[in-house]
Amino acid sequence: MELLLTLVSGLAWTIVYVESIRVGFRDRTYAMPVAALALNFAWESTYAVNEARAGVSAQGVVNVVWAVADLVIVWTFVRFGRAEFPGVGRGVFAAAGAGLFATAFAVQWLFLAHFGTHDATRYSAFLQNLLMSGLFLAMLVSRGGPRGQSPTIAVSKFLGTLAPTILFGALEDAPFILGLGALCAAFDLAYIAALASARRSPSPPRPDPGSRRPA
Repeated sequence: MELLLTLVSGLAWTIVYVESIRVGFRDRTYAMPVAALALNFAWESTYAVNEARAGVSAQGVVNVVWAVADLVIVWTFVRFGRAEFPGVGRGVFAAAGAGLFATAFAVQWLFLAHFGTHDATRYSAFLQNLLMSGLFLAMLVSRGGPRGQSPTIAVSKFLGTLAPTILFGALEDAPFILGLGALCAAFDLAYIAALASARRSPSPPRPDPGSRRPA
């Protein structure tokens, strides 16, 4: 059961990342909220290294696949992201992005130092997952429609979170994880419904990069 749920989670989240790459290049934007993207990339690269030190495992392989996919999503943010922030100069955008990703790594390493590998992987993953669920809803609102988003991403995220919620929350009898997973599920289902509704309405035009002040 543990291997099955790990593989379901790995496959579902891989679909999230692959679809985020496809949609990002299609719509010339980033398809994952950047704060959650930074935390995810930091988590996956950190624990891919940790798992590799302990030997080959299913989760370790999954972490490497996710980290590589995240690198491509990070590139879509670097390449297209400034258009989402009219008036922000190139230097400010680069500095803010670098600061955000550096902070994400610091947060992951602080979790690891304080809780140890076993608890840190779970606590940080579910907390940032809940943040991502809320930020997807915020992205839908801030963009005024489904641009840079996809039902495939929304549904796969829901399933990819549900599997480890069952594994770490229910089967391992961890109420904190189970509660965070339930909150993620509630936000994810709300996002799926909101996204479906938004797709039935016309989207506003993409922000005009020409409206930015010169860098």
